[in-house]
Amino acid sequence: MTKDEFKRLLDEKRKKVEEAIDVYLPKADTRPHIVHEAMLYSMKVGGKRLRPILLMAAYELFPSELDPMPACVAIESLHTYSLIHDDLPCMDNSDLRRGVPTCHKKFDEPIALLAGDALLTHALWLLADAYKAHPQVAADLVCDLGDAASSRKLIGGQVEDILGEREGKMTVDRLNFIHANKTAALITSAVTMGVRLSSGCNAQRLEAARQIGAKVGLAFQVIDDILDATSDAKTMGKPVGLDERNEKMTYVSLYGIDESRKIAEKLSREAVELCGALSESADFFKALIEYMQNRIY
Repeated sequence: MTKDEFKRLLDEKRKKVEEAIDVYLPKADTRPHIVHEAMLYSMKVGGKRLRPILLMAAYELFPSELDPMPACVAIESLHTYSLIHDDLPCMDNSDLRRGVPTCHKKFDEPIALLAGDALLTHALWLLADAYKAHPQVAADLVCDLGDAASSRKLIGGQVEDILGEREGKMTVDRLNFIHANKTAALITSAVTMGVRLSSGCNAQRLEAARQIGAKVGLAFQVIDDILDATSDAKTMGKPVGLDERNEKMTYVSLYGIDESRKIAEKLSREAVELCGALSESADFFKALIEYMQNRIY
């Protein structure tokens, strides 16, 4: 697959996600309108849409009669909820996200908190409602996404991150737990959800999907650590250098930039190799993994 072909497909998929957000989220004038305005504001201020595109890429290896777009919006809704809450004054206290004011800056802190809550609950409702004609698929999708966002995974990783800073006791084990759960778990669910919606779902492919997602997710976070240390706020659309200023343990602080790049490259290479366990024709999926590893923001 050429770079131009990949870019065209990536742009097409990103456009599909943008259009689906308008279809599957409540309209801005739905009462009470302010919370729905806040939800849509945070969902539509940009973003790479990598999680829903990963889901689509896994689904398209074995397309079925099921529409993957509700699941794409569900996972993006849950991801956006986590960003809104991460930006709150009680957490990272960030003023910018994707180059624009964060939700609590655009609206206020209570509305931002509730908009995040609403996106979380909407994500799980949407999966149950959109796939109710296929109860087992709906249950499995809710299980995947709910597990990824649980106190053991996404929230658990955030809690360990807070405790590490508060106690000043960040260890390698804690860092790995944070990255595997705060970031990689949701990326893993994108791949497994795509497989579940496909016509090729079986235990072997689901296990391959989990392994691929775990490696891609960890590589993604390692690159994020590198970008926080090397990029600028204009490029990233959010404050950078926070890890160093807060003396946080990251892959960069632990291994250095060059070794961190090697770790991300190794994880991405292993994920690409595992794609053969999903399908022999996974060109876009492989190219997407490489794109995520080589991103600049």
